[in-house]
Amino acid sequence: MKNSNCSLEFLPTTFILVGIPGLEAEHIWISIPFCMMYIIIFLGNGIILHVIRTDSALHQPMYLFLALLALAEVGVSASTLPTVLGIFLFGSTEISFDACLLQMFSIHSFSIMESAVLLAMSVDRFVAIYSPLHYTAILTRPRVFGTGVIIGLKSIMLMAPLPMLLRLLPFCGHNALSHSYCLHPNLIHLPCGDISINNIYGLFIVTSTFGLDSLLIVISYGLILHTVLSITAGEGRKKALNTCSSHVCAVLAYYVPMIGLSMVHRFGDPVAPLLHAMMANAYLFFPPVVNPIVYSMKTKEIHHGIVRILSKKRPRI
Repeated sequence: MKNSNCSLEFLPTTFILVGIPGLEAEHIWISIPFCMMYIIIFLGNGIILHVIRTDSALHQPMYLFLALLALAEVGVSASTLPTVLGIFLFGSTEISFDACLLQMFSIHSFSIMESAVLLAMSVDRFVAIYSPLHYTAILTRPRVFGTGVIIGLKSIMLMAPLPMLLRLLPFCGHNALSHSYCLHPNLIHLPCGDISINNIYGLFIVTSTFGLDSLLIVISYGLILHTVLSITAGEGRKKALNTCSSHVCAVLAYYVPMIGLSMVHRFGDPVAPLLHAMMANAYLFFPPVVNPIVYSMKTKEIHHGIVRILSKKRPRI
């Protein structure tokens, strides 16, 4: 329980970040897989964005939503890159108070966007399977772009109050964080004042975004499964399910690490710091690393587009 009568209250100028607890001497070697992950994230998602942008045949709702997903994943990764590589490559563990709040805002905003885009993609798959003849009439390009704008604005508006609420809280000498970046579940344990409002609003964000999105995704796939089972032809069922396989992988890659991290933060006080660090890294790095690989391999149009780019013949000199 927080002590609101702490004798020394202040607003910290910096926070202390950590890399991998217990492996500080090996940080320079640990930086290698992190650098490789960032290369995969930015190169993989960048290629997918380039393929979708340059191929007019891919300017369809399914691929436009995939482009939004890639943008959100790039945003999350770009938000963590300065502090993660700063710690592992240069041993820089300090981050200013305002920069920490900005990083927290950015990471969580893009994460909310990612969850909302996954929901939009599940609705897209349901419409494509349930009413294929009216698919393009229902999910028009203006509606897709409008959905993207709404998702972006919702993410920003929901997250905007959290940095301000944190600035209003008193801190009492505790400024050490548990990760290589600033996350709200970690920051909220540092103030020594009453954090009830912060906890209530944080719970509201989680339930109204991740909780609601995941519930609607499950409902969407229940409807998809019901629709697919009504298809008599076995080949038709297989084809319909194949169109959802990449998205199912993306949903699992996103929600499984997030649920694991939530459990660690909620019940993990006695859990080793190493587990905290590993779960947080899995939550932020696993989806943007895995999704470009999955979509490149399992989505025929994206795969062909990548092959076409890589196999372009150089002009003869």
